[in-house]
Amino acid sequence: MKISVNVQLLNALVYYRIKKDWVRIMRQGLFITFEGVDGCGKTTQIKLFDEYLRNLGCETLLTREPGAKGLGEKLREILLNYDGNVSSKCESFLFLADRAQHVDCIIKPALEKGIFVLCDRHTDSTIAYQGYGRGVDIEELKNLNNLATGELKPDLTIVFDVDIETSAKRVGKEKDRMESAGIEFFERVRKGFLEIAKQEPERVKVIDSTQSIESIHEKVLELVNGLK
Repeated sequence: MKISVNVQLLNALVYYRIKKDWVRIMRQGLFITFEGVDGCGKTTQIKLFDEYLRNLGCETLLTREPGAKGLGEKLREILLNYDGNVSSKCESFLFLADRAQHVDCIIKPALEKGIFVLCDRHTDSTIAYQGYGRGVDIEELKNLNNLATGELKPDLTIVFDVDIETSAKRVGKEKDRMESAGIEFFERVRKGFLEIAKQEPERVKVIDSTQSIESIHEKVLELVNGLK
């Protein structure tokens, strides 16, 4: 998708203003996660931001959970398309197994090389979906997330917030196993993401994703520009 002229101008201004900090961040790597309910627009925004960084000459890793390259792709197929009964605990452990492999074999090596890592879903999705959505104990999930990641935390997490009615319309009629969980489930998930943002306001920022794609992209750039 083409970014509008106004956003291109904003990109140039932001780059000029933060150029020195950009060099500092590039040397140590930066880990940003994009979160929200299905249909919130996070995948569109992560691709736009990846394109933005690449246009600046930055090396990026665009990845996702579940389903990063290799073993993650196999686990994603089970998690999203298995047509039998899956217990909430089993589901949680499958996501955690995917995350442990992802962090150890893909994310950490990239960060050590100074690469910008942009991840479509990470630990907060487990808390929101399996914790708030499925009812699995949230404190236990937090401990298991720490085990799976070696306590690695994103530098910034952006939650793209949208009402569930709009979310459902965007997802459409063809749904995977997770997307078919129902309106009440996704209301709990949305509440979970917003609660996480309240608990960790320094790391987790919320954007109203009912706005235009261009406006949301501008806000993403503003949030990254605000990193200390």
